[in-house]
Amino acid sequence: MTETPARRPPSSPSPTRLRGRSPGLATGLLDGAVAAALGLGASAVLAVMLWISSPYPDSGPDGALHVAAALWLLAHGAELVRTDTLSGVPAPVGVTPLLPLALPVWLVHRAARDATDGGEDAVTPLVSARTAWTGVVLGYLAVAAPAALYAAGGGLRPAWGWAGVCVPLVAAVGAGSGVWAAYGRPACLVERALDRTPAGVRGLVVGPRERLGAAVRAAAAGTAVLAGGGALLSAVSLLWHGGAAWDSLLGLTEGWSGRFAVLLLCLALMPNAAVWGAAYALGPGFALGAGHAVTPLSSAPASVVPPFPLLAAVPEAGPGSLLNWAALGVPMAAGATVGWWVAVAATAGERGEAWSAGRTAGVAGWAGALCAVAVGGLAGAAGGPLGTGVLERFGPVWWQAGGAAAAWAVAVGVPVALGVRGWRCRGAREEPGDGRGTPGAGKGDSPAEEAAQGARDASAGRSPQGARDVPAEMVPEGSRDAPAGEPPEGTRDIRAGEPPEGARDIPAWRMPEGARDARSPEGPYGHDGPHGRRGGGEGGPFEAYDLLPEQREGPEGSEVTRTS
Repeated sequence: MTETPARRPPSSPSPTRLRGRSPGLATGLLDGAVAAALGLGASAVLAVMLWISSPYPDSGPDGALHVAAALWLLAHGAELVRTDTLSGVPAPVGVTPLLPLALPVWLVHRAARDATDGGEDAVTPLVSARTAWTGVVLGYLAVAAPAALYAAGGGLRPAWGWAGVCVPLVAAVGAGSGVWAAYGRPACLVERALDRTPAGVRGLVVGPRERLGAAVRAAAAGTAVLAGGGALLSAVSLLWHGGAAWDSLLGLTEGWSGRFAVLLLCLALMPNAAVWGAAYALGPGFALGAGHAVTPLSSAPASVVPPFPLLAAVPEAGPGSLLNWAALGVPMAAGATVGWWVAVAATAGERGEAWSAGRTAGVAGWAGALCAVAVGGLAGAAGGPLGTGVLERFGPVWWQAGGAAAAWAVAVGVPVALGVRGWRCRGAREEPGDGRGTPGAGKGDSPAEEAAQGARDASAGRSPQGARDVPAEMVPEGSRDAPAGEPPEGTRDIRAGEPPEGARDIPAWRMPEGARDARSPEGPYGHDGPHGRRGGGEGGPFEAYDLLPEQREGPEGSEVTRTS
């Protein structure tokens, strides 16, 4: 059997592997700086391309680069401040496009993974996790800080509080995921974090690892159904109001370069629209300004909505109709998905090892709580202010969306989990007897219990459980009407320990050497025999006839004896 060599600790790398490589911290610094520069460069290329194609540029290339740096910071979740307003009062811009957020996270993830691992052919990581993570984060921030200072001189300036929190947070999370992936995604880090919780709370909340994994998978599936349902609702509503969306696109700008920029912005905000649709389906809805809530039950009129193609998909003001109430099917489907995944995990073991009803309901409840955390985080990232006054609230409220997600997941997921568990466990229940066997003897009996039951049936005159009924014409004559428990007529009673009538007694000198005392438990083939206990070996103990000689006639009529 081939054994896989264990991974060596990263603190003792091979000298030949380290030869020709820079120190781990320097490598992490370089990789982090390159990741930040690639993201900033992609934003700069897009901004400069749109500036060149614009027929009416408002500023020079320096202004386009300032906008590029500001948009790069916005992609990290940092809030911006617009200074060139009609009123002269700076207006915050806090609605972060979720699609551009994937680029910096992926870049810093790859940088940390490459800084930790020595390459695809590496057997062990060459750099410790702490060193690689620290180097990548510091290298990334070394580029982000000058970019933020440069963006402060433009029309869109970063809010320093948001920039000081969001950019390091994205770098830390992305680098941590990269280091974790380079080490093979070990579960010891999660278990180490869970070990710091109190023992009673840890056993109640988490339990064994399979229960925690089942709750996480169910929550992820429920969140995916909510996001997919929200995207479907947004797409259907956008197609329903396609005329208004097209008019708003044509009215925003006259040049096709500006319209192309608007389309790119709509594409970047599509994940936001999916989260808004999910919050609408959950019930709390979203806000189009302070005091203007949009829910399936009613939609408040919002006169301050700027003309934008995605906002044309907002339902009309007024009470909701049956068509609006149909959106409630999305959270019901998400709750049913959570319950199904929990029930599958509860019955994934062998027969008789399914979780109890209370444990299944508990895991479904914790899956609903995790789903609430995920939905609340997405709702908080998808919304934000677009100005002051009425425009200071746009999008869903995170705690309302998270609470509604938990309520739907628990209210629908727990009954579905219990029902599916009961349905999948129906084959493991004991079934009553059919008149022959003992009632309550099910398929789950052990071999010893089945043998004992068969002995009881034989002593009572019943056929063993599972025995086939033989037709009357196939039963030997004289045995068809034999009373229960008595042998058929004409059969002889062979007493225990006596050979059948006519059996020959083999002389001792005709038996093989060493087999004469085979009946003795301490004989040569007893406990100390060549094949193990009582000479059985792997196939079990020898029978008596396995030790008797085999006789055949020789060519000259002499009797030849050959031992088996």
